Amino acid sequence: MRLRALLDTDALGLRLLGGEDELDRAVRGVMTTDLRDPSRYLSGGELVLTGLAWRRDAADSEPFVRILVQAGVAALAAGEAELGDVPDDLVLACAKHRLPLFAVHESVAFATITEHVVRQVSGERAGDLAAVVDRHRRMMTSGPAGGGPDVVLDLLGSDLDLRAWVLSPTGRLIAGSKVAGPALPAESCAKLAAEHLAATRTGRRGPYRVQLHGTTYSLFPIRSSGRSPQAARDVRETVLSDWLLAVEADAGDWPGERLDLLQGVTQLIAVERDRRDAARTVRRRLAQEVLELVQTGAAPAEIAARLRVAAPVLLPGLGAAPHWQVVVARVEWEGEEVDGGPVAQSLLEEVLVDPLATGPEPSDRIAVAHTGDEAIALVPLPAVTAEHDGSETGLLADALLRSVREPLSAGLDDDGRLTLGVSAAVHSAEGLRGALEEARHARRVAAARTGRVCAAGHQELASHVLLLPFVPDDVRRAFTARLLDPLKDYDRRHRAELIPTLEAFLDCDGSWTRCATRLHLHVNTLRYRVGRIEQLTGRDLSRLEDKLDFFLALRMS
Repeated sequence: MRLRALLDTDALGLRLLGGEDELDRAVRGVMTTDLRDPSRYLSGGELVLTGLAWRRDAADSEPFVRILVQAGVAALAAGEAELGDVPDDLVLACAKHRLPLFAVHESVAFATITEHVVRQVSGERAGDLAAVVDRHRRMMTSGPAGGGPDVVLDLLGSDLDLRAWVLSPTGRLIAGSKVAGPALPAESCAKLAAEHLAATRTGRRGPYRVQLHGTTYSLFPIRSSGRSPQAARDVRETVLSDWLLAVEADAGDWPGERLDLLQGVTQLIAVERDRRDAARTVRRRLAQEVLELVQTGAAPAEIAARLRVAAPVLLPGLGAAPHWQVVVARVEWEGEEVDGGPVAQSLLEEVLVDPLATGPEPSDRIAVAHTGDEAIALVPLPAVTAEHDGSETGLLADALLRSVREPLSAGLDDDGRLTLGVSAAVHSAEGLRGALEEARHARRVAAARTGRVCAAGHQELASHVLLLPFVPDDVRRAFTARLLDPLKDYDRRHRAELIPTLEAFLDCDGSWTRCATRLHLHVNTLRYRVGRIEQLTGRDLSRLEDKLDFFLALRMS
């Protein structure tokens, strides 16, 4: 389609501010951004929509426009909702670089322009494929009866013979075509999500092609359809929350028309994604209200009243929840300042969904708030039961991260970290304050461990591991160096494996026979090694105090 056609559509609310001589330019697609440098996401020919959140002062306009021109975009459309009138410096910069500039009236959503352009471009360039996009659009905009992303993927399968799936950033299957054959195994979903996150972090332009078990997949990012003032200025702000479209095909061989079509499909699914995200607003507000009451020391009766309001929303048809658990998560990035609270909030909403559950609906029972860099989840447990030993079942820290550790580690790359703590279940409002503190303590225990993705549960707070994270670093280093450095030095010089021997000996509770069997050693060889450990450190491994010192040193090293 031509730029001129956009001005002829009154419903789009576009007003030309410059570039009248360039209105015959062809538009190949549309992109919403507020990044200061969006070049890695541009392929040329796009209508770029922006809410101007990237602009801090007048000097920012010229570099931004220059980047767009170098990427070959067709035109720029600036929203008036954030700043009112489009700034003069942007108008002048576009005139200087001969880039057509439109103003978008504040009453017009970017999603409306996106859907119009996708529909028109597909219709003019893809021939019969335009009918597929139009059917997708009608299905996506017709509400629940349309079937959502599943219907879009069914049409891709039936009309274009493409097997496709929508995945969350943790690899959970959100939607898949019913005509696409067998569902993707959970392991494959996790690996595809990890590849997608790794490619996004390195700045590669989608679609990303991946080989998995001899099959080629093309991964298309599904980004926000355009709440421009809140658009991410740093990829780390959205990398752990964006969905992806996985297509069983090699998009490298596709003509431009088919690539445009799939990009249009991702934009339509993004509209549905934003709609479902908006539905979380009520649950987030409930969690925030309960959290504020708990943290300000409100009366238990007031907290209980708020919980009675929250329970029917989170557990429709089941009445009040008999038990609640609190989960605290924190996402931290090195280097430049990145707001980790919203990232942790959306990520925790995803992590708390059963990894085997499909579709977005399971998250409807999760309420997550965020304060600062910390996200806090209030999780209702409708069927907590007592075990024979009297302990209660519920969310377990390790289980929450077991299936998502691989993709999340890829998304966090080498500059991010996720730590998570889980409280015990409580059955009353009086217990929520203690549960919150318990979850926060558990998260600090997790933070003291190595690794990009770490969790700890309330069960660990009754053991020595509760104390270790709070030992000062200088004390920790001095203590471990005094006990372990002589053994490490000896191992480097003689390859004697004294450290592994010490670990196994303590793990076997000092049993010579069991330790020798585990290490596949003769008992006399084991006695020789233990004797060497005692000689080098001046300690006696028959004494409980010395065993405990070695145990703690190994845990802190």
